[in-house]
Parts: sequence; structure tokens; C-alpha cells
Amino acid sequence: MFGAVVVGIGTAGWVRIRDMLAPLAGSPAEKLTVKGFVSRRALDSEQGVSQISEEEAVSREDIHAAFICTENVSHEDKVRTFLQAKKHVCVEYPMTMSYQAAVELWDLAQEKGVILHEEHIELLSADFKELKREVEGKTLQEGTLHFTGGALKPGFGFLAFSGIARLTWLVEMFGELTVTAASMEEDSANNYSKMTAQLLTADSRPVTWIEERGPGLPRAKHINFHFACSTVTEIPPGPRQAVGLFMQDLLLFAAKLQGQVSPDELHRERSRILHCLKLADRIQQLSQR
Repeated sequence: MFGAVVVGIGTAGWVRIRDMLAPLAGSPAEKLTVKGFVSRRALDSEQGVSQISEEEAVSREDIHAAFICTENVSHEDKVRTFLQAKKHVCVEYPMTMSYQAAVELWDLAQEKGVILHEEHIELLSADFKELKREVEGKTLQEGTLHFTGGALKPGFGFLAFSGIARLTWLVEMFGELTVTAASMEEDSANNYSKMTAQLLTADSRPVTWIEERGPGLPRAKHINFHFACSTVTEIPPGPRQAVGLFMQDLLLFAAKLQGQVSPDELHRERSRILHCLKLADRIQQLSQR
């Protein structure tokens, strides 16, 4: 069994506890048992699980893994703390607010002989799976992905990092990308921001990624992908999935802990995550010039 602690008790942390208390029968997740949670706030027990200090979580021998569910800007420090203590780590995206810091954390995990897993539930959604099937094998001419959503709270970081789920979609569908230009519009008085990044595929096809945030903006993804043979402007709805997104991610993390994921697959995932973080870094640099 792998004892686990949940760090941060917002929505994601609550779901992590729920899923470990009721894992999918016969799945690798049955090998995870939640030993406590860590929070800045003094709280009563959560779903019957007790609050413990971070110091206790790091030092206890019966805690082998940590789920980092805090605000984005604190991910790096929390991940490093638990890796240093030779604990496996599952962290929400983005793992860090810089590419170089992520490289250092991967190296640290390797040095300590533990698993570092970055959650990407957006790749597990039925809608994305349908969209990926829709575009597979088609030759892209040009494309746009425009995301809108409400204003972000402090601690989410620059839009290229807080919105890296959308960038990950583009990389999963169209392969490795390069950044050619990026800009940022901000109206801090009205809590509004809009980032526009110009990207190129390996065969020099242009892709535009827009993240737009502000009060009252609906949470939505608008796509316009032109292919040699067709145009896709709507995300096809996928069938309802029997297993929730966080549970699917939990199964993957648990499988990694038990050595059930091949080295090749681990390498591909690490390469994709670092590639996306490197792109986000570059977009931030160009946007802030």
C-alpha cells in the first residue's frame, strides 16, 4: 500500500480524498490510502480524514506520496519539498511557473528515485478525445483556439501557464510547436486580460492560441481549424464517461507507482510536459517585452 497526503483542500483536494476513499474496484488506485491532509487553515476532519502538518507529512514513513492541490504559484516549492523527502508527487498543472524549474524538479525526482506526475485531466475528457479523433490524419492549414473564462484569482500566474491545458491540447493534436510572436492586453482596473500567441507546427502551419479572462466572460473554447479537406469549428461532444476525470488521473498515477507504465510512455509524457512549459516560458517572455 502507498500512504498518501493531500496538500491543499480546495475542490481538487476534496476530490482527491473522495477518490482515494472510494477507489475503482480492481484498479491500481486500490493500493493508495489517504493518511491525512495539509492546509494553511485549521480545519476539522475532511471526509473522516484528519489534518496534519506539512512537517509531519514529510517525515512520516507511512506516507509515500503527496497530491499537491494548492494555488499554482506555490506548486514548485511544495513539489520540491516532498521530492527532497523521497515522496512520490502528483501535482496539478502547471507544475511550475518556469521551464527551467520544471527540468530541475524532474532531475530531482530521478535522483531520489521517485515518481513525479503532472495531472492533465483535460487530455482525459471525452470532448478532447472526440476532437483528437476528428483531426487525426488530416493536414492542418491553419488553426485558432480561443479560450474565454472568468477573471483569475491571485496565485494562478501568467496566462500561458494558468492556461497550459489549452496549449497541451494543441501540442497533442498537432505535434511540437514553436512560438513566433506573443502579446498581452491588460485592463487591471477591470480585472481583464487577453494573451495572444502565434505558433507554428513542424511543417510551418500557423496556429493562434488566445486566452481571454475577465468578469462575466463565459467559460468556453472556440476553435477554427482549417484542413486540406475540411474545417472544424465545433468541439464534437464525447459520450459520457463511466469514470470521472480525476479518478482516471488517479489510476494513471497509481499505475506509475506500481511500475505498470512503460519507460517509453513515461519519457513521452515528460517530453510533452516540458515542451509545453518551454513554450509557455517563451510566450511570457515575448508578451512582457
